[in-house]
Amino acid sequence: MVTGATRGIGKATAVALARAGWDVAIAGRTVRAGEGRDDSDTGDGRALPGSLEETGALVRGGGGRALELVADLHDHSALRRSVDRVIAEWGGVDLLVNNAVDTGPGSMVPLMELGVDELEAKLAANVVAQFVLIQAVLPGMLERGSGTIVDVTSHTATADPPGPVGQGGWGLAYAASKSAFHRFAPLLAVELGDQGIRAYNVDPGYVETERQQVNAAALGLVGRYTGAPPSVPAAAIAWLAERPEGVENGQTVRAQKLALTHGLHTDWRSGT
Repeated sequence: MVTGATRGIGKATAVALARAGWDVAIAGRTVRAGEGRDDSDTGDGRALPGSLEETGALVRGGGGRALELVADLHDHSALRRSVDRVIAEWGGVDLLVNNAVDTGPGSMVPLMELGVDELEAKLAANVVAQFVLIQAVLPGMLERGSGTIVDVTSHTATADPPGPVGQGGWGLAYAASKSAFHRFAPLLAVELGDQGIRAYNVDPGYVETERQQVNAAALGLVGRYTGAPPSVPAAAIAWLAERPEGVENGQTVRAQKLALTHGLHTDWRSGT
């Protein structure tokens, strides 16, 4: 089960897992092409590519079964129902990729301009929602004696910003929520590792997603910042799903370094 699978890292991860032999349940808000909109601080409601239907087609084209799940991180009941549906139709969830993140207002807002409601929304969607999903999939994993949880975290969870918001930095609400989420994997490994549960954090680094490409074009920033394609962290996640040797349970891995070290992806920096 991959959340936030309509575009970006989630979409690429769903495709990578399908190609590796997995059936993939994909969760997101945008059902059909043309419905996606950027609701972020700087998104201005711009149209975004990607949808559950399109990702589902790619998963099937990659050889896996796909199950489209319409769910919003702010609707915790819908998240539980999504897991229940996967269990009912496929028998359980062997791998949960917590990739989705709240994209609404508040991520790039200075502290003194941040509203309590915005902070609470980030925590509800970027921390509590993942807790809800993890609690929903764990009983089946524990019953089977195995299960993997991959949390897509962020550099903002552990690093200090080089400057304020708008000058190379990021907002408190986003960083605080990702920092709290960053603690899940090591605690899961400590508490449930001896019962077959594996958990990892994946720091994707700067990734040039469809959202960033659309915004860069709108703001005249094309070519200003270059990052890895979404297929890079996707390759790292698919690799972690296969029980790799040498990666300690609960560890944080840096996707771009991992992909280069293990030859999981062509070198996007040079095109070789």
